[in-house]
Amino acid sequence: MLRIHQVSKSFGLDPLFQNVTFSVQPGERIGLVGPNGCGKTTLLRIIAGEEKADSGSVQFVPSDLRVGYLPQGLAFKPDDTLGRFINRMEGDIPALSDRLEQIALQLAHQPDNAALQRDYDQTLAELALADENTGRAPGILAALGLGDIPEDLPVAALSGGQKTRLALAGVLLTAPQLLLLDEPTNHLDLDMLAWLEEWLVNYPHAVLIVSHDRAFLDRTATGIVEIDPLTREAREYAGNYTDYLEQKVAERERQWQEYKDQQAEIARLTRAAQHVRGLAKFHKNGKADPKNTDGFSAGFFANRGLETVRRAKQLEARIDRLMNEDRVDKPGRTWQMKLDFGEVAASGRDVVVLEDLTIGYGDYALLSGINQTIRFGQRVALVGPNGSGKTTLLRTIAGRIPPLAGQARLGANVNIGYMAQEQETLDPERSALEIVSRFLARSETETRAFLSMFLFTGEDVFQPAGLMSYGERARLALACLVAQGCNFLMLDEPINHLDIPSRARFEQALAAFEGTCLAVVHDRYFIEGYATEVWEVRGGEIRVNPIDERVELTTDR
Repeated sequence: MLRIHQVSKSFGLDPLFQNVTFSVQPGERIGLVGPNGCGKTTLLRIIAGEEKADSGSVQFVPSDLRVGYLPQGLAFKPDDTLGRFINRMEGDIPALSDRLEQIALQLAHQPDNAALQRDYDQTLAELALADENTGRAPGILAALGLGDIPEDLPVAALSGGQKTRLALAGVLLTAPQLLLLDEPTNHLDLDMLAWLEEWLVNYPHAVLIVSHDRAFLDRTATGIVEIDPLTREAREYAGNYTDYLEQKVAERERQWQEYKDQQAEIARLTRAAQHVRGLAKFHKNGKADPKNTDGFSAGFFANRGLETVRRAKQLEARIDRLMNEDRVDKPGRTWQMKLDFGEVAASGRDVVVLEDLTIGYGDYALLSGINQTIRFGQRVALVGPNGSGKTTLLRTIAGRIPPLAGQARLGANVNIGYMAQEQETLDPERSALEIVSRFLARSETETRAFLSMFLFTGEDVFQPAGLMSYGERARLALACLVAQGCNFLMLDEPINHLDIPSRARFEQALAAFEGTCLAVVHDRYFIEGYATEVWEVRGGEIRVNPIDERVELTTDR
């Protein structure tokens, strides 16, 4: 169905990936993994025809295979409403019919024009698909939890999760036979994650998924393709993400053992060669007995010298072969993000107190009657359906929007660090160096050393935030939090766009964080390892789940 053969891509002199080869068959769901910056999104764009490879080929079987592509950065038009977007994705039948008629007239005068024939075939296929799509949109929107949203609602007013689901609805309307999904779980709530997992498991065609959600890959993937950041090549693994990890661990252990065995053998052969060379030198310097007139001693030592030299050369040839032709490379290490919040100043026992709080916009209340307290040292996970008010609650506590009623009162000596869901707090015109310098009273050299812990090196520190990848922006936002030295972290989907190694480092850093944290997060691995309490938003209320209910909340839905 999809065949990738020897595909390579470079930017300037730096190769992004090289000689990538793998295939995706009908019914397979392949997870494409690797650290941020290894080229996963670029590879999906090449497959989708939105970017060109430097070399290699992408082949669809059949050649007219319908491909549906969900990009990581959701692209909507500024004036899009829900209805306008869906109409555009369904296909404008009158416009397509007019276009088909115009091409047919041109073909009547130029019947041998291959370009016109291709346009005619493509337009005819689009018209057939648009006709097939008629009446499908309501069912797809309802399945994705968007059926009750007014068609005239601007897309800009939707939550991040609702935008993701709307974009997915647009992809599904094209009835794809091959799905390319780039971070489809970003911003999705737990209910929608469960729905998407079940839907993909029952999807009869092929799927290629870029995701850093470990639980999602465990439940959906039938195979894993890894882009290795060291070799820049692709490796295929059978099974889901856990199976892939087990194979990687076994591979690495096997390579370490082979490397150690080879190094020990090289050391043994080197010692033997040195010993034999010493014998050869001794024999070369051997003296004949002056009383011996037949010259036996001199000949004896000369022959033994030649023999030991030959033995030494044989040993050295074996060493050379082990170090070159039969060399086992030392397992490489990739450079990973280093995240340490360090010591934080203590705050009062009550970090934030919510009293009869009502939140929302204008006359529209999302949540009301909230009476909750977060105490120093707590790590609260805030979960619930998209659009239920989680982000609005964080913005209200942070003082970015006013409450509709009641109050959100901060305790003594509370220093808030707020990480926005879509990283809108980062000035797109400023570089990483300029942004972080606002919080660090250090020299440029020291600030660049600090940024290097978040994988910004060399000229990277001068790149404007608006030109960074989503993963780079997420790391920069984390760098700002660390630089501020906050004792109360408010994190809105903080691990979206972070690769799996960076997520693991972030989890470790939060576990060691001595302050307080309130995070909107839907990654089930992250919740289980991070939260001391779970707040679930349901039906306009916040329910505090006891710890013994947390696993059920985050894994069984």
